[in-house]
Amino acid sequence: MLPRKVQTPLGASVTRPFASAALRLPGSPRPVSSPRLSRRASACWAAALVLLLPATPILTGGAARAQAQDEIKSLAATGTAFDINAVKTLVARGDAAVAAGNLTEARRHYDQARDASRRLLGFYRDLSGAFRGLDARIPREMDEKSRQALELLVQTNMRLAALFRRQSQPEVAVPLLVEVVKVMSPSSEQGRKAYQQLLEIGFVSTPYNAVAPGG
Repeated sequence: MLPRKVQTPLGASVTRPFASAALRLPGSPRPVSSPRLSRRASACWAAALVLLLPATPILTGGAARAQAQDEIKSLAATGTAFDINAVKTLVARGDAAVAAGNLTEARRHYDQARDASRRLLGFYRDLSGAFRGLDARIPREMDEKSRQALELLVQTNMRLAALFRRQSQPEVAVPLLVEVVKVMSPSSEQGRKAYQQLLEIGFVSTPYNAVAPGG
């Protein structure tokens, strides 16, 4: 089959095959599950796919190797392992670059932090599902780490959206803000802030009147 061009949330065009044997796209037949795989583990895996697939470009060959090498170098430069702290370090470096007026460098660090947080989120959810029903301690730890990775993803999205708006590129900020609303829900503080920015950009026109807790 011929490949087609797709647009990533950050505006970079990549080539994605029409079909993939490794990943099940929405609407395709559901693969046969192993009897040992619990329903909760399947749900965790499905949730990870829903979150990770839409905005993660599929790269092959030299492009994939080059991206992996860049990510490894960036994370190694933080002085920590591939974990939550490494992502926090990248976010902090992005903040420092913004404060110094170097928006190009800031975007580079934010992009790396965003990609790393998405990967961590998928890995933690996979481990949580794999150990569920075997050792409750591990899923609890992985679920907590997943929440931290998701929070970092949201923070990075909001920072990138603000950076793009500052550069008069609101159209590039829209996918990032929509993702925040999607993963955090409109009723959360982050979701409300993201939707408000979509309103300011003009992407939506109906204000969201959030109901106060207990109201």
